[in-house]
Amino acid sequence: MVKINGVSAKSISDSRGEKTIFVSIKTNVGSFSASAPNGRSIGKNAVKVYKKNLEGDTSTLKKFSDYFSREIIEKFDDLRRIEDIVEGHIGANTLFALESAVLKAVAKKQDEEIWQLINPSAKKFPRLVGNCIGGGKHSSLQKKPDFQEFLLIPNARKVKECFNRNKKIKNEIEIFLKKGDKNFKNKKNAENAWITSLNEKQVFDTIKRSKLPIGTDVAASSFYKRKKYHYKNPMLKRTEEEQLGYLSNLIKNFNLFYVEDPFHEEDFENFAKLLKKSPKSLITGDDLIVTNSKRLKKAIEKKSINAVIVKPNQCGSLLEVKKVCELAKKNNIKIVFSHRSGETEESILADLAFGFGADFFKCGIDGKEREVKIKRLIDIEKSIH
Repeated sequence: MVKINGVSAKSISDSRGEKTIFVSIKTNVGSFSASAPNGRSIGKNAVKVYKKNLEGDTSTLKKFSDYFSREIIEKFDDLRRIEDIVEGHIGANTLFALESAVLKAVAKKQDEEIWQLINPSAKKFPRLVGNCIGGGKHSSLQKKPDFQEFLLIPNARKVKECFNRNKKIKNEIEIFLKKGDKNFKNKKNAENAWITSLNEKQVFDTIKRSKLPIGTDVAASSFYKRKKYHYKNPMLKRTEEEQLGYLSNLIKNFNLFYVEDPFHEEDFENFAKLLKKSPKSLITGDDLIVTNSKRLKKAIEKKSINAVIVKPNQCGSLLEVKKVCELAKKNNIKIVFSHRSGETEESILADLAFGFGADFFKCGIDGKEREVKIKRLIDIEKSIH
């Protein structure tokens, strides 16, 4: 059993140089720590990152430090005891980092891996989803694709093969961009994806040469206002109906395997229409669901999606993550565990994805904060085979 003797927190920098939280705990089995990432495009239904701010959460944890010492933690579901103490007092980032540190302690005590605390008989490895070219809020250029991410989704047998394939293709795409985009400057965004002045159709033309399954995160909420989708490259406004037509044409013309957030974050109906028109593609909810089991339930009832993004720090609670994954599995919804744009060198995401039986692992292609997670997944694969 694990007894927590003290909890503290401080701020560290994420991959964008912005502040995020790092939580440390002292226990009867040693000291453990974990950090949380930051997202740039945050769904408005996500749990607040901090109760008020990072500093506030840091001092709250300090105040609560003694409360934890009365609790005994032996298994994953005992995280309920942590949540009962801090509920309503800290934000999602802080709760996620705290629970991650606690799981590390429990795994150490049980002499197990973190994923084994979730499902000791886990076997299935998720397919990698790699962000190759960035646009939307993730690009600093004036002229850029309106969609936020352009994704490569290799289907190799081993995680390591997928990882190597994505890196190789990303380097080849650089050569295509040099030829096809006269403004291309070999620059990358916060997720280490290439930035380009091409529009989404030109980008799809470029990445389909990879001969890999491809996809996109439209992040449609980021350019939706007053009932229209405001495109800038080229400048035009699309109604919801036109957006539906445009997306179903893109799916057909470019054989898109994966489409995330094609409509704004409250539009369960148009998600459902697109899924009906394109049942072979993964119509994926991120801002629509924000790792929230109630919203996932609504999406299932309305037949809005056949895949869901899971970002543990959107809800903070790993018990809620478990609920979301169980509900998705029961309803045949594919699970996509995802990093955030402002990442840290925390690797627990890989254990969570494997333990919860994720179908996909969306974690960029390269860059140390992303590679640490993919390499952790490769290490788990090695340890099992």
